[in-house]
Amino acid sequence: MNSSHPVTLVCLLGLGLGLGLWTAPNPVAAQSAQVADPTASPRPRPNEPITLNFVNAEIEAVARAMGVLTGRNVIVDPRVRGTLNLVTERPVTPAAAFNQFSAALRLQSFAVVESGGIYKVVPEAEAKLQGATVNAGSASPQRVGSGLIVTQIFRLNHEPAANLVAVLRPLISPNNIINVSPTGNALVITDYADNLHRLGRIIAALDVAEATGVEVIPIRHLPVTDITPTVQRLLEVQGASAPGGAGGAGGSDALRTVLIAEPRSNVLLVRAPNAARMELVRSLVANLDQPSLAGSNGAAGNIYVVYLKNAEANAMAATLRAALAGGGSAAAPAAAPGGAAATPVASRAGSTGGQIQADTATNSLVITATEAQYRQLRAVIDKLDGRRAQVFVESLIAEVNSDKAAEFGIQWQGTFGRNGDSLVGYLGSNFGTGGGNILSLQQNAGSGNVNPGRGLNFGVARDRNGVYVLGFLARFLEETGAGNILSTPTLLTLDNEEAKIVIGQNVPFVTGQFTNTGGSNGSVNPFQTIERKDVGLTLRVRPQISESGTVRLQIFQEVSSVQASSVNSATGLITNKRSIESNVLVEDGAIVVLGGLLQDEFSGNQEKVPGLGDVPFFGNLFRSEARSRRKTNLMVFLRPVVVRDSAATDALTLDRYDLMRAGQQGAQPKPSTLLGVNEGPVLPAMPNVRNRANAAPTPPVSVPEAAPANPAPAPAQ
Repeated sequence: MNSSHPVTLVCLLGLGLGLGLWTAPNPVAAQSAQVADPTASPRPRPNEPITLNFVNAEIEAVARAMGVLTGRNVIVDPRVRGTLNLVTERPVTPAAAFNQFSAALRLQSFAVVESGGIYKVVPEAEAKLQGATVNAGSASPQRVGSGLIVTQIFRLNHEPAANLVAVLRPLISPNNIINVSPTGNALVITDYADNLHRLGRIIAALDVAEATGVEVIPIRHLPVTDITPTVQRLLEVQGASAPGGAGGAGGSDALRTVLIAEPRSNVLLVRAPNAARMELVRSLVANLDQPSLAGSNGAAGNIYVVYLKNAEANAMAATLRAALAGGGSAAAPAAAPGGAAATPVASRAGSTGGQIQADTATNSLVITATEAQYRQLRAVIDKLDGRRAQVFVESLIAEVNSDKAAEFGIQWQGTFGRNGDSLVGYLGSNFGTGGGNILSLQQNAGSGNVNPGRGLNFGVARDRNGVYVLGFLARFLEETGAGNILSTPTLLTLDNEEAKIVIGQNVPFVTGQFTNTGGSNGSVNPFQTIERKDVGLTLRVRPQISESGTVRLQIFQEVSSVQASSVNSATGLITNKRSIESNVLVEDGAIVVLGGLLQDEFSGNQEKVPGLGDVPFFGNLFRSEARSRRKTNLMVFLRPVVVRDSAATDALTLDRYDLMRAGQQGAQPKPSTLLGVNEGPVLPAMPNVRNRANAAPTPPVSVPEAAPANPAPAPAQ
């Protein structure tokens, strides 16, 4: 047969009852030949597509034809009788044609069994005994769809093999078998190859770890010791209804659901055989762990606990009790749910005295009230328990001092007469005391007890009988002094809360003393009583923010110091104090002057010889004069800034933090190769605060480098 011309071979098989036809894919010509034996017919090339057309053909004849077409040895059992219809609409491969042949036999309760390269067509009930192919492990995918009877061994790793028999038995052909190997925990199944492939996927899905991990289920409304027995009984009922007791109380211990109650934390510990059983436990617990049906507060009934976020529990409880005691029934709702009139909250508050209590440890309120009364109180609590604004108070104290002093004086002393005269004349002038008096200097010059006064001193001494006597003294002094003091105490406090800052020293002041000097044994037991007081800068402020944003401030500010000249004084210390106590209204972020001191002092002192001291120009020889002028400028300014949220607080903190850090960086020592210390401490940067600060930093109060000597008065507020 020429390969270039596909050939159609028609075989009339077995008394004209069957017609078999195999052709090339696209036949263009056909030749017919009637034969008595299919073996005499020409053979197709290997894997050449063929078209089947067997109608009412004897099974044995079709089997022999399929053997010729596929090149396999096919034997038909004598008990296999009947006809077969096998038709294909399009050309198929020989292997596909044989698979269709096996499928057609399966529909008539016959099967094909392979043994030693021989394919046997036997009754299906006898197929399992005819030495079918045996495979271990998963089903071979090469035999899927072949229609052959195969024996497959499935080894299980987790699930007991006996537990899967009831699941797999209905999925196996009635004439085929499934057996269990208890020692190897394996299943031996004889069935069609394609069905074994499906059973392999089912077994792989069921052969998983027997138990889930331990899960902790919190119980929110009931005691865990009460709910655990109920769940256990429900699982036992569920397990009894399941085949073999899987997952319930019966069956293998490995498949039991274990429940353990942990009363201390009120949780349920669960270990289930599989995820489905664990989900069942969760569902049962969720349905049982419900609040009491008496009300929305569950088992607590009419006792409610409210945790406060910002307010203080003691203060809130006192405010609510006072409101209930004074409000009467006016604050009660008109009607409770269901139409019944609500009992006024204050009706029981006065009689019991314990309707609202504060728990300081948890900063919460314990309220005893009906549900309608609780809703009323809760609405009030939510309004009062809001985030309170804060106030950042900047205080600026600027003080400028200017002192000037001038002294000028001439003193002289002289004697008249000669040595041995009975009378000696004495004439001169002296002014001042101590080191500024000519006589005091003369008397104590030898001992050195008195030093000349400050300034320029000019004197003339002459020899009197071997002793130098100071006869002339001129003194010139001009003194100036200036001071510039700037203090900026700041405070951050909650709205309507007092804050205080003290910067200074705690100085002891002697208030009494006693010395035992009259004892018979001569012992002395001295003691002193001392009172300590803060000396320095004190700022105490209580801000109150109004609805419009104006800030009302109760202020006390004091600046005190110890006078240096009184440190060793026998009468005690002397303190200089400047204080302001006032109530003011300030706009948010505005600057207001609290008060000030503008002081200008002048003092003059003149000592002179009457008459002679008034003579123009020459009168300076007969007088001593001292003048001084002291000017003090003191002003106190205040600036409150309302801080309402965390972003503004972060911005303010970062601004002050950066100001301090910049000051430390500017105060670093100059690098030195001789000195080992070349750096000072510097605050670290705070990038996290900068990221949280969405609002712009609040600008600080401008601090001048030096205040003027005579500042202009602040405008009236």
